[in-house]
Amino acid sequence: MAESVLLHICCGPCSLYCIDDLKRNFDYEITGYYANPNIHPYEEFMRRRGSTVKACNAKEIPLIIEESYNIQKWKKWEGSNADRCKMCYTVRADMTAKKASELGFKYYTSTLFVSPYQNHELMKEIFEETGNKYGVKFLYRDFREGFRQGQQQARELGLYRQKYCGCIKSLQGE
Repeated sequence: MAESVLLHICCGPCSLYCIDDLKRNFDYEITGYYANPNIHPYEEFMRRRGSTVKACNAKEIPLIIEESYNIQKWKKWEGSNADRCKMCYTVRADMTAKKASELGFKYYTSTLFVSPYQNHELMKEIFEETGNKYGVKFLYRDFREGFRQGQQQARELGLYRQKYCGCIKSLQGE
């Protein structure tokens, strides 16, 4: 029997190359997990949710959708941008590792590691710590080499591609 990995998915376009890479390099049963309470406004949350559903259907993997949405946490944020990003990574890493543990997945990882725009080393540290917290192995993959390839696949599939990371503060240019 194949090992299982829960793949946190921030959006459909970012998932495409990551899924391909995991299928190509590992004998894992992959399940997608859309858990992004940081995405604002709600219409944007739903657009990215929709593109994730389409991407997972195209790649033929199951998807679990977490409907949590909490704009107040981000609207009230008064810390630095770097601290806000750390909080955002931590929230999603925690949600994913907890869900992986609850459902009996051996591994977990995230499509956040495909983005050349994110703080890769900080995310890696957070995901490793969170995996340890819940007893799930963090599967580290640097997916960045496939970022452009994934974006091209997204265009070919007609997926919605966003213009900002997701939180209300980044939308407002803060």
